Amino acid sequence: MEEAFLHYIWKFQLFRQSELKTTAGEKLIVLKAGIHNLDSGPDFFNGQIRLAETRWAGNIEIHLRASDWMRHLHQNDQAYDKVILHVVWENDQDILRKNGELIPTLELNGLVKRQLVENYQQLQNASSKVPCANQINSVPKRVINQQLDRMLVSRLERKSAQIGRLLKQYQNDWEQCLYHLLCKYFGFNLNSVPMELLAVNLPFSKLRKHLHNLTELESLLYGQAGFLEEVHKDAYPKMLQKEFNYLKQKFGLVPIQKHLWKYSKLRPAGFPSIRISQLANLLHSQESMFQKLIEIDSLKAIEKMFQAQASAYWDMHYNFNKQADRARIKSLGKNSIHLLLINVIAPLYFTYGQEIGKQSFKDRAVELLEEIPAEKNHITRLWNKLGVKALQASDTQAMIELKKQHCDLKKCINCSIGNQILNPK
Repeated sequence: MEEAFLHYIWKFQLFRQSELKTTAGEKLIVLKAGIHNLDSGPDFFNGQIRLAETRWAGNIEIHLRASDWMRHLHQNDQAYDKVILHVVWENDQDILRKNGELIPTLELNGLVKRQLVENYQQLQNASSKVPCANQINSVPKRVINQQLDRMLVSRLERKSAQIGRLLKQYQNDWEQCLYHLLCKYFGFNLNSVPMELLAVNLPFSKLRKHLHNLTELESLLYGQAGFLEEVHKDAYPKMLQKEFNYLKQKFGLVPIQKHLWKYSKLRPAGFPSIRISQLANLLHSQESMFQKLIEIDSLKAIEKMFQAQASAYWDMHYNFNKQADRARIKSLGKNSIHLLLINVIAPLYFTYGQEIGKQSFKDRAVELLEEIPAEKNHITRLWNKLGVKALQASDTQAMIELKKQHCDLKKCINCSIGNQILNPK
């Protein structure tokens, strides 16, 4: 059993409350459970109880065993000396205040329904990727939908907090922040780390003045990515190399290591050599991109903005100096565009709404996700097999958040679906 489960039991008062007594035999009535404290200090603030004929207000501490009080060194912390009630599953030791007075203790073992404990243990011991996989069909659809709605907002808030820190790092430069995020997500998972490293090693402040010149732009991106450090035979990379050598000296640039880039399990069209050119062409065609994005609000208009393709050299290449068998224009596909809108633009809208205090941009983030078709990945397929169907990206983003932030961590007590299974009405 986890202590968090006892927090859940106490918070929702899921124990037999008639004729409660402390371990010392005093009559106990719980008037208010208190406010759950997720920071340091006692577990619940401002609780209210009646002991015998006296009403007490103050903090409540919860442990699996009473002796955990000593193991956690609470006896040395003044914040715990005035706790009004110690709630435990097993009272294996009397706990005293500094003045020698016994701290009132409630032992929950024997007061909680056996079925509730068994349900919790079943979820915690489940070997399936979703702990409630065997029981989720018994949960009403409205409960599942409500949880998914909360997960979508939670995911946007969590991503917004990350973007907020990035924005602070860049002194509120939204264009720089957008550039950083685009670089990261142009890596499409496998190359997200080197792409983000590229954004850090090639700040937008150095790139901004070269957006109008595609050759200079590509030379900076390929050069800093480590692609121009070797000998090339084709005229195109030679030209980029010559340009980069000049800019490298001018800005004092140090390229990242080329070996960081990954190619295994990638289709040739997704090679980093292609993605970098697509990114360069997108940046070149959309100067002041962030400003344009906040001025438009339709999915089609944003999709049109992101219709970038690699430079003409790549029509016959996937790597430098190696000609392909046939020509093919390397355009950014619709699925790739949608992934960028899901992971960059929607969270950016939400963050912008947070920063300037406008709900309309936060609503726009949700509406954008509701317009984009559902993603297809191992997490969404897992939920679909369990009967939880996704129709749009807002559904799949919520499913991903639920899986990663609750199911993977077995935080069933923090989930409405888990609550329904733990304690069905």
